[in-house]
Amino acid sequence: MLNYPLLNPIVRIPVFSTLPKSSWTVGFAISLCSFLGITAQNGGDLYFEQYDPPSTLVVPEHPVTKARYPFIDVHNHQFGMPSQDLAALVQQMDQINMGIMVNLSGRGRGETSHLDGALGNISSSDLDSRLVIFTNINFSGIDDPEWGTKAAKQLEEDVKKGARGLKIYKSLGLRNTDAQGNRIPVDDPRIDPVWAKCGELGIPVLIHSADPAPFWQPQDQNNERWLELKLRPNRKRSDTDPAPWAQIINEQHNVFRKHPNTTFINAHFGWYANDLATLSGLLEEFPNMMIEFGAVIAELGRQPRFAREFFIKYQDRIMFGKDAWNPEEYYTYFRVLETDDEYFPYYKKYHAFWKMYGLNLPDDVLKKVYYKNALRVIPGLDASIFPE
Repeated sequence: MLNYPLLNPIVRIPVFSTLPKSSWTVGFAISLCSFLGITAQNGGDLYFEQYDPPSTLVVPEHPVTKARYPFIDVHNHQFGMPSQDLAALVQQMDQINMGIMVNLSGRGRGETSHLDGALGNISSSDLDSRLVIFTNINFSGIDDPEWGTKAAKQLEEDVKKGARGLKIYKSLGLRNTDAQGNRIPVDDPRIDPVWAKCGELGIPVLIHSADPAPFWQPQDQNNERWLELKLRPNRKRSDTDPAPWAQIINEQHNVFRKHPNTTFINAHFGWYANDLATLSGLLEEFPNMMIEFGAVIAELGRQPRFAREFFIKYQDRIMFGKDAWNPEEYYTYFRVLETDDEYFPYYKKYHAFWKMYGLNLPDDVLKKVYYKNALRVIPGLDASIFPE
């Protein structure tokens, strides 16, 4: 077993707190800390979490703080939308040139009142052209023989109210269970009426299944997500917790296969952003599958030539997604997509300890990724705020 150092292990304050608070004690502590610091500065123990040197590479840099074209973010979460200041939110959107935000958490965690409140706040703020809602499904009553019919009816009612699509959280396949405590698989036939209803209504399903495959792999020196799993240990899984990664992903693909008349937006590139050849095969197999790159831009930014070819080939199938709302983090997305910059940093070391490279996408491809594909797939969006 490898002995990885802990975060910030150099100084253990409790050791000194048990000693008398004399000038000797304080002086000794300061001297010891200074000694340890000098040791690290001169090639002593340095911990992976601490090692983050500024690059000495000098190359042309073109930071991007505003997208070249207005864009539609199809993967965002605003759980406070029923009551938040939407004018302030749109002001932040304008600063990065976001034309439309899709809030996938329309029902919050399932409440009709949350959806009604969010839609009402959007309408009363006169921001229907800028903010879009996807609704959600509650699986807690799936044992009811009429659950599928009721869920499909609820979906239809939500769309009449103004919802433009359905978001499926990753809890389906991971945490949702039936009355007997059994995991509800993504391709559970009891959900079929919901997928079919989406196709009938002409709305897309943005679906997140599983998590990155390394979360299921041994947490050792061969795992690229070792640091993330150390900092977020609740993300570690095994083949029995709750099922193997490949099984959950295959369940998702079974749904795509079984419902060809429904459009699915596969969140996070379907967790294949690090294996674009396999993802290419899936896009060929499932013409009803779109993809978005929320939270996986770091995978694309380390393979700029291959990723650029992929974007050009599948320019009609890729949509812009970010996931977590932090306006400054979008800068990295813009820079990867728009520039040919080399070796620039990503914003979360535990996601990517490597550097980014720009794809320098052609303008016609960029326009499709930024807004044209979303305008085609999501019904009722205001196209007037985007270029031709």
